[in-house]
Amino acid sequence: MSRVAVVGGHGQVARQLHPLLVEAGHTPVALVRKEEQRPELEAAGAEVRLLDIENQHADGFAEVFAGCDAVVFAAGGGPDGNIDRKRTVDLEGSLKSIAAAQTTGIRRFVQVSAIGVDNELPDDTQEVWRAYVEAKRGADRALRESDLDWTILRPGGLTDDPATGSVLLAEEVERGTIPRADVAAVIVAVLDDERAVRKQWELVGGDVPVADAVTRAVEGAGRG
Repeated sequence: MSRVAVVGGHGQVARQLHPLLVEAGHTPVALVRKEEQRPELEAAGAEVRLLDIENQHADGFAEVFAGCDAVVFAAGGGPDGNIDRKRTVDLEGSLKSIAAAQTTGIRRFVQVSAIGVDNELPDDTQEVWRAYVEAKRGADRALRESDLDWTILRPGGLTDDPATGSVLLAEEVERGTIPRADVAAVIVAVLDDERAVRKQWELVGGDVPVADAVTRAVEGAGRG
């Protein structure tokens, strides 16, 4: 059994993730900003610790990471159009999580990013979307350059559809959508898989069972 710190612990992917971690024998440690979120998350089997991603420094992150064996960064600034939160949550939240993992000796780090963020943006890209893409791109770069045992998952458009249990996972895939529940299942699948360390994969809905999809991706299926 391991304890998994989930940054953005009340997010939509995280809420799908917690029960799957419990089912897999882990203890999810949901890191959230609001005390009132505690009952819902504890009912899902998570331990709850308070973390203000935007206002706490890396040492504050390290305090709430104490006793954990892995980190899942699943936080996002939300769809409200706030450009500053793309920087303070999506980028700086990740940077502080990376630093705190290194400080506390946590090696395993799984980051939820977004499909296609390394692509060049056209000149007429909306400012909010540009800020989001640049934040995710910078966070991924920082994690790749770290000495952590990282995996970066870059899902396509997220939906609230029920889990299918099947996905398409490769270094590059055609853009598409994927249920958040399936993203959560892939996080659990890669978390304990040493083959997934230092791998970056894009992820959309597909017809390959999650475990098989991870194996195919590891074996270099390359482009999906």
